[in-house]
Parts: sequence; C-alpha cells; structure tokens
Amino acid sequence: MIRWWARAACVAVALLPPLHVFSQELRVGIREDLAFVDVLHEGRKVRIQRIQDVQHRLVDNWARTSRPCPPACLQPLVPASGVQPVAELETLDFLQQHVNAGTGMLIDARPPELYRLETIPAALNVPASVLRAEQPRKDAVLQALGGRLHQGRWDFAGAAELLLFCNGAWSDDSGRAVKALVALGYPPGKLRYYRGGLHSWLSLGMTTVVPTRVP
Repeated sequence: MIRWWARAACVAVALLPPLHVFSQELRVGIREDLAFVDVLHEGRKVRIQRIQDVQHRLVDNWARTSRPCPPACLQPLVPASGVQPVAELETLDFLQQHVNAGTGMLIDARPPELYRLETIPAALNVPASVLRAEQPRKDAVLQALGGRLHQGRWDFAGAAELLLFCNGAWSDDSGRAVKALVALGYPPGKLRYYRGGLHSWLSLGMTTVVPTRVP
C-alpha cells in the first residue's frame, strides 16, 4: 500500500528544484515569498499552486455549507492530546521538510472510493477503517509506516512523521485515524492533523490530483 512511495521518493526527490520560490508570472501566490511547491505523486513531479483564475468558484459537492449532523458533525481542532493541528501553510512545510525528504507521509484517511476521485498531491490512502484493532491489514500498514512489532508490542521509535486529513472540518475520518494510531502506541508528537482537509484546500484554489494507484 505504501512501500512504493518510499522507493519513488528516494530515487526522484533529488530531481526536484528549490522549493522556496516566487514567480512574478503567477498572479495568485501562496504567500508573498512562495508561489508554488513541488512534490512527488506516484513517482511524478506535481506542482502545488493556487488556481490563477480570480473568478474561480467552488461547485457541486464542495460548495455545500450544510450537511446533516450526525454524521457530518464539526470536529475538534485537536483529536487527541499531543497531536499538532495544522493548516495549509504548515501542510506545505510538511511536504517540503518531511515528505520530500523521505521522513514523513501525507495520509488521506478517507475511504478508497473518495480518494480515487481527488486528493492532495503526494497523499497516500490509509482509510481510518484499516486501523481498527480487529482489522487484519492493520499490522501491514503499521509496518509500512515504520513501526516494528516486538514481542506483541509496537515500537514506533523509527516510524514516519505523519500528517492526516480527510474531507474537512465536518468529516471524522482523519480524526478517527489519529485516535486509532495513538491507541496503538503511535507517538502523538509524530502526528499532525489538518482538520480543514480537502474542503479548505479546495476553497483556497490549491492543486489536487486524481490518483491512479488505489489500494
């Protein structure tokens, strides 16, 4: 599910250009000194930037403001004690400092049928349901994240830094995934939580991709 990403990153990350760049050709930047960030998604370079059409509007499902609660109830900013909440700039920093360096993973915790429609570049799909205690695939996923099972206990000392997201502040997939990881012993200090998720990402006109490799 995840190991192909690690191999691709080791081979191709050296090909990425300097990341802190600004281009006068782009009318809509990310911040004053940053116009775009390059990452690898499925072994190819993807440039994350904002949509340049200043008249662009969200449409269809992402334009909805209200969903029935339950299940679409607002989520807390911190899903588990010690987990760091992040927004868009911190997510981009994480992509530069950890994902591109091969020390971290961006995790889309939504079901595969949603992941395959659209996701943030460089994101890997680890559905929250896979991390349930009774789920047989759980051990393989934890090993792919860098965990080691020793005498029935998980050791996450060498595990990857993770940043998890899902549909948005009204979706609990990534929050449930964070709680499941913490319950399994994953250090909260290695976890980041982007509550805004795809809803906030798209509202700012940020780049998304349609994956071809779906578990």
